[in-house]
Amino acid sequence: MKKKNIITKKSFAFLNKYINNPSPTGFEKEGQKIWLDYIKPYIDDYWVDNYGTVVGIINPEAKYRVVIEAHADEIAWFVHYITPDGFIYLRRNGGSDHQIAPSKKVLIHTDKGIVDAVFGWPAIHTRSNKTEKAPKPDNIFLDCGANTKEEVEAMGVHVGCVVTYPDEFMVLNKNKYVGRALDNRMGGFMIAEVARLLKENKIELPFGLYITNSVQEEIGLRGAQMIAERIQPDVAIVTDVCHDTQTPMLDKIVQGDIVGGNGPVLTYGPAVQNNLLDLVIKTADKAKIPFQRAAASRSTGTDTDAFAYSNKGVPSCLISLPLRYMHTTVEMTHKDDVENCIRLIYETLQKIEDQQDFRYFS
Repeated sequence: MKKKNIITKKSFAFLNKYINNPSPTGFEKEGQKIWLDYIKPYIDDYWVDNYGTVVGIINPEAKYRVVIEAHADEIAWFVHYITPDGFIYLRRNGGSDHQIAPSKKVLIHTDKGIVDAVFGWPAIHTRSNKTEKAPKPDNIFLDCGANTKEEVEAMGVHVGCVVTYPDEFMVLNKNKYVGRALDNRMGGFMIAEVARLLKENKIELPFGLYITNSVQEEIGLRGAQMIAERIQPDVAIVTDVCHDTQTPMLDKIVQGDIVGGNGPVLTYGPAVQNNLLDLVIKTADKAKIPFQRAAASRSTGTDTDAFAYSNKGVPSCLISLPLRYMHTTVEMTHKDDVENCIRLIYETLQKIEDQQDFRYFS
């Protein structure tokens, strides 16, 4: 498999469409449809659970089950309070960053369609350096051009409407992918590409492969918790993002030393099963796939934890994609890292044996 052939024109078009589609936590449906339509030619069967997690399955009759997983949801906001004057205050849906909000355009999703709005902020001329307030969740607000609460409601906006950013996918300097929701729809793209490569290269796996795009990770790994109980996997390989720590204002003593472009990041931590991690590392070494290392403390903070501690314990590992500017609208990752994450998952799957026992001793 030649490195230059990983991402094709067709797969890049899918990536562009998939990233640009709004899929906020709890409202992932449309993005999940796009993802499922793309992987259908490469799978034998699929599931959709009650909350929207989608699982593409290869070899559904096999007893031994291996998961490769990402999460589909993006951070967003909820309409929380509409003032008599028509201004809209919000609550977070996931870890939305209040500091980037002022002057951003947004989309309010209503039953009547999209309502455009902006995060307003007092002009610089009206602020004093001595008393200037920073943007906070309780002082940022939306302006949709209305003068009254009744006018806002007539547009279809009500408490509970979800709010997303319209920023779209782009490529910088031919090798950096930029956009909102790369965390973690880039992961969904990568596992979809693994499914494509397995099919196109006619790879026969000795186990059932469950290509899982989970919902509701951003508010506590909830989709993964639910789907892990249904799949009852024997092994789980999770992919998510981590911080590229080479940009200004980051402390490497705290955040670690991760370089975008230097390869996928393999995490050490209690939820990561060491024998499975060793298999991934040996696979990377043999296939000459560059990788980096990171250490987690009590938890990884990703769906790895949900799978690892489900079903009496599932051998799990985490393959992360270095990302700059996480939870902003300009998240950035290196094309080479994306391709190497795809390659590492693809190669690792071919090293797992049917009924493989990952226990430390028996």
